[in-house]
Amino acid sequence: MGAHEVGLQIRPGIELASLTDLGCQRSNNEDRYSYWEPANGEEFKRKGRLAIVADGMGGYEGGQEASRIAVETVEQFYSGAIEGDPQSLLNAALRRAHQLIQDYAVAHRELHGMGTTCTAIALIEGNLYFSHIGDSRLYLVRDATISRLTHDHSYVGRLVESGVISLEEAEIHPQRHILTAALGSGTEIAPDFPESPVELKKNDVLILCSDGLWSLVNENELQDAARMGLPEACRELIGIARQRGGPDNITVQMIRMV
Repeated sequence: MGAHEVGLQIRPGIELASLTDLGCQRSNNEDRYSYWEPANGEEFKRKGRLAIVADGMGGYEGGQEASRIAVETVEQFYSGAIEGDPQSLLNAALRRAHQLIQDYAVAHRELHGMGTTCTAIALIEGNLYFSHIGDSRLYLVRDATISRLTHDHSYVGRLVESGVISLEEAEIHPQRHILTAALGSGTEIAPDFPESPVELKKNDVLILCSDGLWSLVNENELQDAARMGLPEACRELIGIARQRGGPDNITVQMIRMV
């Protein structure tokens, strides 16, 4: 998929670009992303913009199906909701996706173990809400700083939080891809979300990406790319990941506040 789907009407207020790539060693793409905003002006005021990145796992078909179900379910749940605040809707949408992925795995026994990460954001008049599970990431680039807004639900993430290893060690740890939580995995999920919405400013850049990107591209490189035009930035970042071997699918979605 290129800079974004042809024909998608995006209201003024943001620049958007998205790109996904097989990487250098995979024959199918288990990553999925989407962007949605309501056609109706009143609904847009209430729900704003929705962007999602998901990275499936569980074998050739299982991972693809899990990420597809996650993205479609979150988008349908959020867009179809009649009432509810954005944060509650995002959290409930992830729980619904979790349930549907589990149901699908029960109905298709050969896909037992299927699951997916999911990072979903809602952007309403400069306020950012998000709900997240797994190890896809959401970054905020502002002026000369970059901050990661999500926590990795991973074995190595736990080691960092408990002070056993440093952030720098975590980025190169051989077990950094072992997840402790994913949609479709376990009975209950507890999405990661902000206590209150993050207030965004003009020129802020949001980066949603799968681990196929962040495990090979460092934060300085993400920050440098955020200064470019966004379609060019997406190509640049995926190019870097591919140059470094690209063992996994690589997906990035970037939004700039204008």
